[in-house]
Amino acid sequence: MSPSASRHRLSVAPMMDWTERHCRYFHRLLAPSARLYTEMVHAQAVLHGDRERLLDFDEAEKPLALQLGGSEPDALAQATRIAVARGYDEVNLNVGCPSDRVQAGRFGACLMREPALVADCVAAMREAVAGTPALATVKCRLGVDEVEDYPTFRHFIDTIAATGCTVFAVHARKAWLQGLSPKENREVPPLRYDWVYQLKRERPELTILINGGIVAVDAALEHLHHVDGVMLGRVAYHEPYVLHRLDNALAGRQDVPRAQLLRRMQPYVERHLAAGVALKHIVRHVLGLFHGQPGGRAFRQILSEGAHRPGADWALVEQAIAQTRPEPPPVSTNCP
Repeated sequence: MSPSASRHRLSVAPMMDWTERHCRYFHRLLAPSARLYTEMVHAQAVLHGDRERLLDFDEAEKPLALQLGGSEPDALAQATRIAVARGYDEVNLNVGCPSDRVQAGRFGACLMREPALVADCVAAMREAVAGTPALATVKCRLGVDEVEDYPTFRHFIDTIAATGCTVFAVHARKAWLQGLSPKENREVPPLRYDWVYQLKRERPELTILINGGIVAVDAALEHLHHVDGVMLGRVAYHEPYVLHRLDNALAGRQDVPRAQLLRRMQPYVERHLAAGVALKHIVRHVLGLFHGQPGGRAFRQILSEGAHRPGADWALVEQAIAQTRPEPPPVSTNCP
């Protein structure tokens, strides 16, 4: 396994409004070995916006990738240099988001139609990371709209790989740019895992990560027989204990009870509360931790209803934990 492949064996997908810094810190506690990604940030926002708000992170989040949106090579290169200077381990180009806003700005999934432009963008980003340990990578779909054939998809990958890019995270669906919402684009187009498997067979020198519809540990482990890495999306947010179990399965560690994991976040929460951050901005990311467990609904309700109140602090989290039942002793979950 190449060093790049081993670094990307498990990752959490960039998700707008979700994978901001408090979420990423929580995910790091759950999955010490996983690679984490930011929300997508447009290159122009990096250049002209509030960099502290957009790019700040806790060192504990590393290894960490910044996902950029954009289609201007010079702007992407400048944003990449800024990200690397701030300590990001990877800068990833978004070629997969299908939202109307993204299309209007000529970035995201619509760039699947313009492989030469994407190659120019990635070449500029790679030049910006040259001489550093950081990587320039791509996250893409299988295609867009009526374009739905494997040779076209492979040609897209080959065009980008010709720049020297070796890491591709592939959401194993195409995107409909018209007629489907972003949510529907995550559910309606059929999953074609076989295309991603075939790409890895035919381009073994590339590091290929698979994303889309992966919601169970066993399914993720099966994918790893065919590709280099799995990238969890919404399940890591709605059922974050799945992320914890998968990371442990890959590392040969024992699972840690949910309440114990959450209490490891107390110093972080109290530090940010002291800095003026409201509890609601942090604990909204932990609501799914007890998904499917006795007391899980009460846990979620207490935090949802109470975290926005003035003065809400860690005591509210303990009150929510008290509604759940103690879990049985952990078992080893070694990767087969």
